[in-house]
Amino acid sequence: MERLKAWLRGTSIAFVPQLKKPLATTLIAAAAAAFAASPAKADKPAPVQASCHFQSAGNKIKRVVFLTFDNVHLRRDNPNVPSDLEQMPNLLNFLQENGTVSGNHFTPLISHTAQDIVSVLTGLYGDRFGWTVANSYGFFHADGSVGFQTSFLYWTGLSADGLPQMINEKGKTAPAPWVPFTRAGCDVGGFSTANIEFESIPADVNTVFGATSPEGIEANTAATKAQAIADFEGIAIHCAQNSPLCAGSAHAKPDLLPDEPGGYNGFNALYGNKYVAPAIVGGPVVMDMDGKPITDSSTPPNPGFPGFDPTASQSLGYVASMLEAGVPVVYFYISDVHDNQLGKSFSTESTFGPGEAGYVAQVKTYDAAFGKFFARLKADGITKENTLFVVTADENDHFVGSAPSPANCDGIHVPCTYSHVGEIDTSIDRLLLTQRGNKTLFSVHSDDAPTVYIAGNPGPTDTVTRTMEHDVDALTVLNPITNTNDKLSELLADRAEMKLLHMVPNAADRVPTFTIFANDNYFISATSATSAAHGKDCTQPPACTSEETGFAWNHGDFQKDITQTWFGLAGPGVAKQGRFDGVFSDHTDLRPTVMALLGLKDSYVHDGRVLVENLEAHALPDSLRDSSFAYTALAQSYKEINATKGPLGVKSLVAANHAITGDDATYGKFLTKIGSITDERNALAGQMIELLDGAAFKNQPIRFDGTTLELIIKAQLLNAKVQNLAGN
Repeated sequence: MERLKAWLRGTSIAFVPQLKKPLATTLIAAAAAAFAASPAKADKPAPVQASCHFQSAGNKIKRVVFLTFDNVHLRRDNPNVPSDLEQMPNLLNFLQENGTVSGNHFTPLISHTAQDIVSVLTGLYGDRFGWTVANSYGFFHADGSVGFQTSFLYWTGLSADGLPQMINEKGKTAPAPWVPFTRAGCDVGGFSTANIEFESIPADVNTVFGATSPEGIEANTAATKAQAIADFEGIAIHCAQNSPLCAGSAHAKPDLLPDEPGGYNGFNALYGNKYVAPAIVGGPVVMDMDGKPITDSSTPPNPGFPGFDPTASQSLGYVASMLEAGVPVVYFYISDVHDNQLGKSFSTESTFGPGEAGYVAQVKTYDAAFGKFFARLKADGITKENTLFVVTADENDHFVGSAPSPANCDGIHVPCTYSHVGEIDTSIDRLLLTQRGNKTLFSVHSDDAPTVYIAGNPGPTDTVTRTMEHDVDALTVLNPITNTNDKLSELLADRAEMKLLHMVPNAADRVPTFTIFANDNYFISATSATSAAHGKDCTQPPACTSEETGFAWNHGDFQKDITQTWFGLAGPGVAKQGRFDGVFSDHTDLRPTVMALLGLKDSYVHDGRVLVENLEAHALPDSLRDSSFAYTALAQSYKEINATKGPLGVKSLVAANHAITGDDATYGKFLTKIGSITDERNALAGQMIELLDGAAFKNQPIRFDGTTLELIIKAQLLNAKVQNLAGN
């Protein structure tokens, strides 16, 4: 629903219009009949790709199954209602009984699907892969006007600002996350995972196939665009050099990564269901876990990608087919359970409150899909004994609505109902005009934490910027649910604070003027110049504030309710800790942890660290095992100063808001201090991560000596310095 919401709010994400395809209908019907008539699956192992060898965890890991949910919660949204995962015991029990589940896990800022998934994929914050605002971001043109670009674009695509979409700190396209696997002889499958498959049609088809290719003609022709989306979007297999899947297909295309460190030649890929499905199931139609064809929403439907809000049954069915075809590494995404993913035939509601009957029924379908998935994999010989399972959620989200009725409802025995279910939409430009008389021209990335782009791209100390910040801080809104006045902005971040929070990429035009971390009940937008409401104050219709009935779950903001999420690990080398929240982590830590378990390494140093506390000692590289105590102490200290939701990041945001909303003298002092603090933090974090990376990936043990202790003490002193700044 995250991506659907972005599209409905005006981004360029393409969805499928209706298109009649009698041939597609015939193929789907035939495939469904064949599936129904086929005998039960035999208990025989799925093939293992002969060229794929992982070198760690006693060489027991043969496959990697990596799932990122959209807004599926471990924590309860209502204390009486079991959480999303508690209502999916087939998944939760599998993870807790065979590994570790942590609820002390956080997102980067800003907390959104695109950025969170790519941080998980790479182990990097957004300042090192090109954008820190998602699911679309603004950028300044040379004349000071503002454009917008969807964050969902294939890895090698160009942004609308003319720069690589995934631009890293070196000005190049960031290294692709599938490369260490394919270089190790392992195919990598992707299903609906941000930016490793085609995300935007026709743009991504044009990037890889060319606009005049048969694929490009299909994608660029209005009459066949719906078919092209089903054919090419959201699904890919990146092949190892000797992959039988790519070798057996006439449609494998060169997997071009011209900026990849060390070069990347001789590798191919299969893009889209049109070419992936025949390679893995021998035909155009792949079945979900319930034996239904995976199709788009056209009438009649086209076989292929179902859209970027796939249900558990769809995603699990497709990746199971990939695994059974011998693909050893799969990355995939499953949509949330709070919004109606199953359509009008399932419920007339589009979004649910915690414990509502429609929500509980939908979660049951997800749980059932996981039960079938694990049983199917077991029959394939794919188990916790030979497969690494990694599961996380991009972010949490915050429910906006009234109190439930009855007050003691639990959703399971007593359904919950709500008189109000829906976020509060507000038009910030009209509020500013009404309450402050502010007529400044600006654009926002619509969000619970909107980024502001003032026309002309003024500097942080320019009068227009300072006035706008003070005016935003003063805004109040009448809450239509509670009928009380709310302060709209809770914390403001300027460019200096955004730099400390890893929110300033190596593309100066993409840096907002400032960011509003708002009351998390509100979704904030600005009227466009072509809107009938543009330039009108709030005494004129339409209203400046309204309750949105289609969306009720806010994210993107700084609050723990949104940024605190979870992960689960199970498989060889993972400690069997059950529920274990004893270690702080964030999304950047999952990539190095997986790489260390597999004995692989990236061509760059991660922003995250290996979660050795959640792994068995025998599974660690020798240098990491020998450094375990020193590594853990240094790593925890490193996260305190470098993680966006670590103590230093949290305290600095409070300090920034105090200074930004204060007078110019206070703000000037803050700019001097925060700049030096950021430089000090970056230098200190750089020293720390060099040692941590050396122990994890370069056979360089860390000793708990004077050097290590000095770094830890410096981090403590730096935290104290920021604490003092926040207290002023």
